[in-house]
Amino acid sequence: MPNASAKPKHSGRRTRRRPREDPARNELLASSLESAQQCLFSQDYGPAFVHYLVVLNLAPEFKDFARESFRFTLFKWAEELDSAGRIQDLFGCYEQALELFPADELILNSMGEHLFRMGFRDEAAGHFFKALKLKPDFPEARENFYRVANWLVERWHFLMLNDHGRNRKYQQAIQKAVRGGCNTVLDIGTGTGILGMCAKKAGATEVYACELSKTMYELACEVVAANGMDEGTKILHMKSLEMEVPKDIPHRVSLVVTETVDAGLFGEGIIESLIHAWHHLLLPPQSGETASTDPSATGRVIPARATVFAMAVECLEIRRHNKLCVSEVGGLSLAAAEQLRSPVSCSTEPDDSMEPYTTERLSRLPGGYTALTEPFTVLHINFNHVQELEGLSSRPVQRVRLPVVREGELDALAVWFQLHLDEESSLSTGPHEDTCWEQAIYPEHTTKGFLLKGGDELIVEVSCRDAYLRLCSVSVLRAGQEIRLGTCPDPRDSDDFVPNVEAELCSALASLQTRQHQDVCMLECSEMALLNNSDYHRSFAGALSKLISRLKSQSQSLQDPSGVPSQEPFTADPLYILDVSEGFSMLSLIAASHGDVKAYSSVEKSKQQEVLEHLARANGVPEGSLEFWLNHGEDEQGELQRPSREKLWSAIFLDCVETCGLVRQKLMEKASLARCLLECGGRVFPHKLMMFGVLVESDTLLLESAVQGREATLGFDIAPFINQFTVPVHVFLDFSTLACRHLSEPTELFVLDLMDSDANYDEREVQVQSTLSGRITAVPFWYDIHLDEDTRVSTLAPNSHWKQAAVVLQRPLEVMVGETVRLTVKLRNSSISIEVRRDE
Repeated sequence: MPNASAKPKHSGRRTRRRPREDPARNELLASSLESAQQCLFSQDYGPAFVHYLVVLNLAPEFKDFARESFRFTLFKWAEELDSAGRIQDLFGCYEQALELFPADELILNSMGEHLFRMGFRDEAAGHFFKALKLKPDFPEARENFYRVANWLVERWHFLMLNDHGRNRKYQQAIQKAVRGGCNTVLDIGTGTGILGMCAKKAGATEVYACELSKTMYELACEVVAANGMDEGTKILHMKSLEMEVPKDIPHRVSLVVTETVDAGLFGEGIIESLIHAWHHLLLPPQSGETASTDPSATGRVIPARATVFAMAVECLEIRRHNKLCVSEVGGLSLAAAEQLRSPVSCSTEPDDSMEPYTTERLSRLPGGYTALTEPFTVLHINFNHVQELEGLSSRPVQRVRLPVVREGELDALAVWFQLHLDEESSLSTGPHEDTCWEQAIYPEHTTKGFLLKGGDELIVEVSCRDAYLRLCSVSVLRAGQEIRLGTCPDPRDSDDFVPNVEAELCSALASLQTRQHQDVCMLECSEMALLNNSDYHRSFAGALSKLISRLKSQSQSLQDPSGVPSQEPFTADPLYILDVSEGFSMLSLIAASHGDVKAYSSVEKSKQQEVLEHLARANGVPEGSLEFWLNHGEDEQGELQRPSREKLWSAIFLDCVETCGLVRQKLMEKASLARCLLECGGRVFPHKLMMFGVLVESDTLLLESAVQGREATLGFDIAPFINQFTVPVHVFLDFSTLACRHLSEPTELFVLDLMDSDANYDEREVQVQSTLSGRITAVPFWYDIHLDEDTRVSTLAPNSHWKQAAVVLQRPLEVMVGETVRLTVKLRNSSISIEVRRDE
């Protein structure tokens, strides 16, 4: 037996040995490969995936040969794991696949799609970005990246960086503090890193920054390095609340800079983060005893203080998104649905199921708003006084009496603030200021048709119980009497009203009991606006009525082809109708109310199902006419499958346009499947979408879409990095209030026929003539939704629950009046793209 430890003899020239054949290995490979293919043929994707893993790990040389089959197996197995809710196993499979194929753009993109659906937006963006780096012309990855970029880098980042006044004021305040001795700085929520770089440029010896978003953290690292400021600057991917000295930073700093404020001032956690900073990361604040000492030995915060303001407003746009404004929908009474409301509601007692406020840019609300009171001061807060910060949540509820200066219906309290960066410089987020901030809106739910009158006093309660600013309108003082909001109309409005103390007490107790047991059903603000869209439901009900009449007549003629009247009463099978609208929809109930119809609703939430059932009973809809198909379906993937398959659907309602203004994802695939499931003469509702657009010049859209100009922001090179997250389509647009110049007439851009696949196309060339000279910066677009040949609704209508969208050009195009431009409109995977060029 040869000595196993002996070194082999060889000549000066090394020769490669041929690897010895391993029969056992080869047999395992052949067996596993054959088993994988057999499992794949029998659609047994889990075992097939395991067999492919064995083969590819043992024999990497098979990767090219098996790549396509392996991808197909992975994607099919991932679908099964997803439908079974085995999310951890799903991502485990993708991680194994990426170990084998780390540079496979299809696998990266597919994993990103699963991550995005699960809510892991940062991670999804990373996978889409890697896929695009590998294959820049990969359209699915680009569309996915655009979709996720809207979440990761919110559009206000571009507005903020384009806000030169705001940037200069922050820079001046930081420069003044650093040159005054605050030479160690912490930037909380650094974003692009701009405030930290201001401190470094001003002469700070040490700059630390933290950022929770992985995407923004990586972006800040790139920006700081590209600007040559990475030496002496440390960026951490973590919350400031998790930072410790000396674990994360070597010692306490003398200055904290932050802009972690939202429209409601406290919504991004600035109070909590500053309390933690004062206790753990900042040097002690300046006091009377230390006023004359070295400034670098004390700590301070920029911004130094804030003052919050508010006013009561009347605004139809806010009203219709937050409370029920109509008494009937599509011929059905809503008297039994008064418990419906939006999830935006404020009270002095914190409620995790509610958002205390929403946000709006008051100056751009369709229909405008009316101020019912003068602006009043809600509170002052000193960010350099830790005891004041700690005492904010325990402040007693403050009752503020506001004189009503103009008659109107109370719809909301609008809130804004003034941010005092230091003693000399401040920023305002008021409704008349052109800044990157919107205003916080506290909707009023309890009043219905109750008018505030001149001479009234509105009583508002202000609190900060959970470090959120809460404002709640509770009552109105009128002629010496207090009217509790929510009990209107009130007999005290009459001139002959005589107060009765006992009756008042009984009424108050009854009101309290009602509030405690009221069964509230939440609708998203967009769902509430849809419910209030009377024109849409009226048009839908009319078109559906015509279809049902035609189908019933058709059914009768098929059952009695002779046409001779029968003495026996005609009894037809019910028409089966399916509504696959997103969220809360009344369409199935409108269909069920016609009689001899069995309508299936897509509503998932049990509370909302209860509301529909309650409305069905209140409107005399026959029992059993309304069903919820998700409660019956055995296969979650069979979205359009009938629970009972003995006949096809008479009509299928598709939700075609997202509230944001885009065509719904996979609309054409759903329409194709829906057509296959229709009985003879059945219809898809709507049957056609016509897309319209107009050429505009709008600096506003440019500022909200990318960092503009060739000059660096405050001297820092930021634009090339953040503009990677520029998306070509601007969504949630109110076209009626957009600051722009119309350079053409509205033009038909594209048609989607949901009933006739042969009539559709992927690309269309459109010629548009300019009616004014100017720069084409964007093409806003909207849709006419054709329910049938005679009935259509527009997403641009004044009471529409839909917003609009716009394609923003990367390079504006100069045109002269009368000049013709050519638009290339493309549809891919339900995503619209528009290219604009001069007509040659």
